[in-house]
Amino acid sequence: RIGMLVDASGERSFVADRGAADLLGPADLRPAWFAGAGVLHVPAYSLLGSPLADATGRAIELARAAGATITIDLASAAPLLAAGRSATQRVIRDAAPDLLFANAAEAVAFLGDASLVGLLAFAPVAVVKQGSRGAAVLASRPRLPIERFEVAARPVAATDTTGAGDAFDAGFLAAWLAADWATMPRALRRAVLAGHRAAARQLVAPRNELTLG
Repeated sequence: RIGMLVDASGERSFVADRGAADLLGPADLRPAWFAGAGVLHVPAYSLLGSPLADATGRAIELARAAGATITIDLASAAPLLAAGRSATQRVIRDAAPDLLFANAAEAVAFLGDASLVGLLAFAPVAVVKQGSRGAAVLASRPRLPIERFEVAARPVAATDTTGAGDAFDAGFLAAWLAADWATMPRALRRAVLAGHRAAARQLVAPRNELTLG
């Protein structure tokens, strides 16, 4: 269960109770589930706290053995700092993702400063979601200069941003998978635009709201 709180600008915060999901352990996973997978995408908080973190680590092993790409979304600033910044950085480094997603606040919380290039110490590609300002993309390749560029987003009137970040990830990954995980700026730019389109659809979709009081 997740309780969402949305402010007047459309930004949201939430309180989550993952229930039995926190009890998932490595022995619950089956290698057959990962056969043919193109990508395993996990939120960073699934790497924090046992036994779920152990299950996520095992899932990464199984997915990588099956040839899948591993992507991580930092997902929420508060859990990143709960065990200390250095501990979380160690967990992400050990997971060795091929791509790291974050929003600007999560990146600062994770790194301790606003220099986004630090994300490349944890993954060769990083995508920083910046809401209505679009996204920043950073990529490092052997013996080549670091690539960094911005991709603007088309403005969308939104009263509730819930789910937009996850929709962006899905749109990006679908396009990036179709491009065979290319790290060239053109492929990454197209993937970001696909992410923006997916997020925009989520932002304008009708929502069922609970009546309070």
